[in-house]
Amino acid sequence: MLRGIDLELAPGVLARFQGANGTGKSTLLRMLAGIDAPTEGRIGGRPGRVGYVPERFPGALPLTALGYLVHLGRVHGLGRAEARARAGEWLERFGAAGHSRTPLSELSKGTAQKVAVAQALLAAPELLVLDEAWTGLDETARGELDRAVAERVAAGATAVFVDHDPRRLAGAVDVAYRVAGTGLELVNPCAGEEGSASGPRVRILATGPRGAALPSGLPGVLSAGQRADGSTELTVAAAHSDGALRALLGARPPWHVREVSAPDTAQAEPDRPAREREQEREQEREWEREQA
Repeated sequence: MLRGIDLELAPGVLARFQGANGTGKSTLLRMLAGIDAPTEGRIGGRPGRVGYVPERFPGALPLTALGYLVHLGRVHGLGRAEARARAGEWLERFGAAGHSRTPLSELSKGTAQKVAVAQALLAAPELLVLDEAWTGLDETARGELDRAVAERVAAGATAVFVDHDPRRLAGAVDVAYRVAGTGLELVNPCAGEEGSASGPRVRILATGPRGAALPSGLPGVLSAGQRADGSTELTVAAAHSDGALRALLGARPPWHVREVSAPDTAQAEPDRPAREREQEREQEREWEREQA
């Protein structure tokens, strides 16, 4: 169960969500996509065009691959001819054009996953939500999906994803969160499995407007936590410290930066149950075994 989450995702941001099995990642993505509604609170500002790839694709529908994509295109407001043309283009890009007239129920798992990804991208979504969308795809299709995500983000869309491969879209992620307990922890998107990056760091103490969340997409953030006095303490990779300060000072309304200093290099990783960390490592090892 997730509680007390205050999250803002700006246009043009690529966000990663990670965490152990059963922590609520898929639930959070379903709420972001509008599939499920929160029992408390609200989600606002969702754009009109949303593309969503679920963790499990419902492949038993009585439609061919092409028929399914055209139907989804029509649901998104495309004309029949345009929906058919776009469906053909995406099937071609993912190497599934030869199965356009195959019933969904007869597709292999990998080809069905290509159709699932194609339907999410069909109408040029402004919000793209991917729940382990790369699972089951061959190497060429995985690379094509990487490019498609980059294209949507470059066009100003927001993209959020979950994937067991810690290297997925490495270097392109703007902000990353770990689903832990009942909430979210901001983590460094370029971190290794222990959640900390090597190299020099900068400690920033800042105070935001009452009730304001940290600006989304803060670059180089390794950890973030609230202090007893209400201020927020950030540990930032030194190479990104100027960008993080600009983001804080340029937020609307702006944050007040109280102190910038070198952190205690002996500071440990933020407290997180060892069992949860081991679960994440085991997921990554399992993924690597599947790819071997």
